Amino acid sequence: MTNVRLEPGTAAPDFTLLDQDGERVSLADLRGQKTILYFYPAAMTPGCTTQACDFRDSIASLQGAGYRVVGVSRDEPAKLAEFRERDGLTFTLLSDPDHAVHSAYGVWGEKMNYGKVIEGVIRSTFVLDEDGVITHAQYNVKATGHVARLRKTLGLAA
Repeated sequence: MTNVRLEPGTAAPDFTLLDQDGERVSLADLRGQKTILYFYPAAMTPGCTTQACDFRDSIASLQGAGYRVVGVSRDEPAKLAEFRERDGLTFTLLSDPDHAVHSAYGVWGEKMNYGKVIEGVIRSTFVLDEDGVITHAQYNVKATGHVARLRKTLGLAA
């Protein structure tokens, strides 16, 4: 299965998903501010918790530089609310249970997991400008250290 690969300079695929509170959030709602849109496999798993907490711990400097952080997973809103509450996450989490948005962004497909090829979420991050155009597309990122590397890419490294 070949994945679509989004490149910098292309418009981010449109979407409307439910957030952790069951409210609808569309790509159009995110326009007007730079957005870090990251896709992760599952709420409250070790790697995803590490990554989410890294974003949480960097949120002040990211927001200070004009970025909003939005996480996307296949988890239902209730589980996202529990994840947000449990780990004190201060950014929006979106639910994409049928992985349609994952597919549109090219982050659903074959990947290696403990030496086996499986179909699932390819941990990836996209940086969008104020108009919803992709400025950075990072596929198959590692959970640990990703936020620090992203901050460096964005020129925000301390």
